[in-house]
Amino acid sequence: MNVEKNFAGFALRWSGCALALCLLASTPMAVQAATVAVLQQPALPTTKAARSVLLGLARAGERLVAVGERGIVLLSDDAGATWRQARVPVSVSLTAVQFVDAEQGWVVGHLGVVLHTEDGGETWHKQLDGERAAALAVQSAQLNADQPGGASNLAHARQMLDDGPDKPFLDLYFSDRLHGYVVGAYNQIFRTDDGGRSWQPWMRHVDNPQGLNLYGVRALGNDLWLVGERGLLLRSTDAGQSFQALKSPYEGSFFGLLGTRDGALVVYGLRGNAWWSGDRGNTWRRLDTGIESTLASALQLRDGGLLLASQSGELLFSHDQGRSFDKRQSRSGGTLAAVQQAVDGSLTSVGLTGVAADQDPRASGQP
Repeated sequence: MNVEKNFAGFALRWSGCALALCLLASTPMAVQAATVAVLQQPALPTTKAARSVLLGLARAGERLVAVGERGIVLLSDDAGATWRQARVPVSVSLTAVQFVDAEQGWVVGHLGVVLHTEDGGETWHKQLDGERAAALAVQSAQLNADQPGGASNLAHARQMLDDGPDKPFLDLYFSDRLHGYVVGAYNQIFRTDDGGRSWQPWMRHVDNPQGLNLYGVRALGNDLWLVGERGLLLRSTDAGQSFQALKSPYEGSFFGLLGTRDGALVVYGLRGNAWWSGDRGNTWRRLDTGIESTLASALQLRDGGLLLASQSGELLFSHDQGRSFDKRQSRSGGTLAAVQQAVDGSLTSVGLTGVAADQDPRASGQP
């Protein structure tokens, strides 16, 4: 599959499920049956959930919420010391999670899944999947077929529908309980203005004619940002009505981005590459991370410091806007996908070996 090839630099998000889909690609009936099963089958409870492959991590008030393969969602109310499994209506791999407050949160994942919770992650319901997303894309393209590029957009949407729900969502950003975006493979981007009760295909608003994968979406001040493969950088200055491509400082893939509290933007990706901009992406400064591992996560600590984390488990701390880094090794010692700071200041990470908590608070910039 082309998607799997494009994601080779960030194989963590594709572990297990991508291989299964690839092997089934030559047997359409098997693919269809497997797809229906995982979209309708609730995640199975397991005592090994905390040691399963986990790909996303977020704060919901004082709670930590981790998500990963087979629809696993884990909750911790003691800074990552113990975890319990939430009720989830699907068993697809979940890739990213965000909460806008202690109650309202969203998760995205494979097969175009978007899940929503109103009770801090205890229970979830499905708002969108790849079948519905493709149908919405066709409807939107038909309505806009007479616009510039309309014929091409309609052909692409119909191809999505023919392919079935095989394309994952990889990131999301909600500014509040109502307004948000989900993004993923092949320029997939959908927008909601009602908390996910309805979704609008937003691909025609994005300056991405090659249909490159979108790996990250975030806000910085009044701007919205998208990053993706081949150094793709897009900025919206009109509240998301249009996303314009910017000249990129790097030709390799960016897997994520972070907007800091003082108005800076950090983008990061392959081979330890990270870049800093203090002027809304007009100019960039390369950060000397000193590593060649793919960067998987970035976090601004509550003391203002910057943390970059690599897939190899390296934790890079900076308190001078990325001009220098203090390198530590994650306690997990394994492949890492995301890091979050708990309410007590300690760090929790997730990855191929599950969760690892109780990082030394001194390492996370605490006094």
